[in-house]
Amino acid sequence: MKKLINNPTKVVEEMIEGYVKAYPKHVRQLAENERALVTAKATREGKVGVLIGGGSGHEPAFIGYVGDGMADGVAVGNIFASPPPDPILEATKAIDKGEGVIYVYGNYAGDVMNFGMAAELADLESGIRVGSVLVTDDVASAPKAEKEKRRGIAGEFFVTKVAGAAADKGYNLDDVVRVAQKANDYTRTMGVGLTPCSLPQTGKPSFELAENEMEIGLGHHGEPGIEKGELQPADQVVDRLVNDILTDMPIDLGEKVAVLVNGLGSTTNMELYIMFRRVEQILSEKGIEIHRSYVGSYSTSLEMGGASVTITRLDEELAAFVDHPADCPMYVQK
Repeated sequence: MKKLINNPTKVVEEMIEGYVKAYPKHVRQLAENERALVTAKATREGKVGVLIGGGSGHEPAFIGYVGDGMADGVAVGNIFASPPPDPILEATKAIDKGEGVIYVYGNYAGDVMNFGMAAELADLESGIRVGSVLVTDDVASAPKAEKEKRRGIAGEFFVTKVAGAAADKGYNLDDVVRVAQKANDYTRTMGVGLTPCSLPQTGKPSFELAENEMEIGLGHHGEPGIEKGELQPADQVVDRLVNDILTDMPIDLGEKVAVLVNGLGSTTNMELYIMFRRVEQILSEKGIEIHRSYVGSYSTSLEMGGASVTITRLDEELAAFVDHPADCPMYVQK
């Protein structure tokens, strides 16, 4: 598979270098660790710091969401791999303003281990209090009875949005953790995979699907889904994704939601808007109000073909956070 790269072993370093040069008013790279990026803008004393991170290859997640109203820092890992504790710790020290730091990251073994180690070191070395919220929105990755085992995928966007807004509004660490956890509890995602991606180091497909096949519930790193089958029209696919979400998280008539239709890398905006059209039809028929909608590639998997639908239930508190302004290089909301 063709890629516009130089040395396959240097893709992350060169990506970060280009990103920082492209957006110097938004982000800066820490001299202490080149995999740690923080906001270039001054943040006020007493503000809770928001730190995100994960493997590369999911852009604009995670580096794209450092900015006003969102995250204050990000730790960058190798392709589809957790960042080690060192950049997490350095970013934590850089963004701490005396009131602690919240970590928001996906529920993967490497992330749990490394962010956990960094939190312990931040406390031991610098007396920084750290709270954590693990994102577990992927309905397909574990049954409802074991939802604590679920992976974090595109829903991390909404959890970060809520955490960033709460911190920006002056909430203390306990309350930022509380509302971010509520956002996670109220968020569900289902996805479909159409074509594989290839890692720069190997150039080989990350999984195999026949030309006329799709896979419901495929993970962002190519983890097996729950069902392979013949490729179906967009409306039938959306019906399946939304039905699985609403079965797992019933939403009552008159409730408000935020919706994200997310492309996995090579899916066109045309396809995503066709999908959103059907999402809106389903929710409207059920009397569920879409308070805010997001369509585009928000959390990708290199050049994977496919998409996901994320729905977040909104109470009055969460709706205010979703509406809060944000200014990041890859995401702006007024």
